[in-house]
Amino acid sequence: MMQEFYKKALLALLLLIVMDALVAVFCISKSYLSLSVLDTQPNDTHWRYIGDTAGGGMSSVRIQHPDGKRLRFDFKLTDAVNLPFAAAELRLHDRSDRLAQLDWSKYTSATFVAKCTPANSLTFAILTFDDKLSRLGEFNTYRTPQSFFSCDTKGARVSVDLTRLTIPEWWFNLHRIPMSLQDYQLNKVTKVVFGSSIQSPRNVDSSVEITDFYLHGRDYRYLAALAVFLVAGAGAFAIWFFRAHSRALVASLDSRMKTDLPLVAYRQLTLEPYKDKEKASVLRFIATNYIDSDLDLDGVAVETGVNRNKINAFLKAELGMTFTVYLNKLRLTEAARLLVEKSDAAVSEIAYSVGYRSVPYFNKLFKDEYGHPPKAFRSLAKQQAHQGSGTAGRPVS
Repeated sequence: MMQEFYKKALLALLLLIVMDALVAVFCISKSYLSLSVLDTQPNDTHWRYIGDTAGGGMSSVRIQHPDGKRLRFDFKLTDAVNLPFAAAELRLHDRSDRLAQLDWSKYTSATFVAKCTPANSLTFAILTFDDKLSRLGEFNTYRTPQSFFSCDTKGARVSVDLTRLTIPEWWFNLHRIPMSLQDYQLNKVTKVVFGSSIQSPRNVDSSVEITDFYLHGRDYRYLAALAVFLVAGAGAFAIWFFRAHSRALVASLDSRMKTDLPLVAYRQLTLEPYKDKEKASVLRFIATNYIDSDLDLDGVAVETGVNRNKINAFLKAELGMTFTVYLNKLRLTEAARLLVEKSDAAVSEIAYSVGYRSVPYFNKLFKDEYGHPPKAFRSLAKQQAHQGSGTAGRPVS
């Protein structure tokens, strides 16, 4: 009976593991966020592509027909000013063509493929609205965290950590803010800029192409939900296991005690008397003297006058047991009865009363026979009796 329970428990555990694995795959995959920047915007918003040559001079920039999958622009820097600059900007606008904002707080990195002719060192920047400082539409008041990347004619995949961008020195000087205040938020992004750097070539026609522009992040709510599911599943399985295990133990105990009833019958000789006087005398003597701790096969042979080999052969044929096994069976069956009926009696007292001199030896034999130590057996027997009394008064449906 317990083997059947353990088979069911193992099957339930395997099903739980499979379910956990499926939920884990789903939650972990959902926790990875990815957003295509160029062709995915919130409803009623769109990107406007604008060329910028801040700083003046004769520098120029021209946006090549954007198609929602790539950003391509040509520019040329001149030496008319000390720090020439040219860039392509992506400004977010709503349906009324007013500036809008994106919440990128869930994303921690950006990746894109950059192809440049000739090879170049460029700037990647985002403009994010600062509630304490920024004024709508005045971009020099927006925080401007940025990073640098290199590209060539073959194209290079660029990865930018959005949490570790640097706001340039000029911005702090302009607003008289300590440069140590590098904090910025990504929840109100208005503009994305790809522009030249101080190392970009001068007086050279240059072109840049940006493709596969994606944002990446993690939604840890899915991982939290996974953790809750795993803990709940494990807890539910544990509760079921211990309750079902307890019921199985009680059922196993009941079955075992019913199995031992024939032994009680043999011991008490209430069944039909054996016609063979030798067999009857052997059974009667063992049944009335099994509690004697000195009882052994030689003693039974002397007291009954039956050859010891014949006694063993008879017990083996009738009960399928040797003398020693049968004697222990009788003692342990009586001990089980006493444990149930005499709940106040100590285990040692019961062990001595059924013929055992060593309590540890009795405990070992009892556990081997019933699968539980005497104290645990007594507790399970009480539980069985309680369950029986709880169902006795219920009407039969």
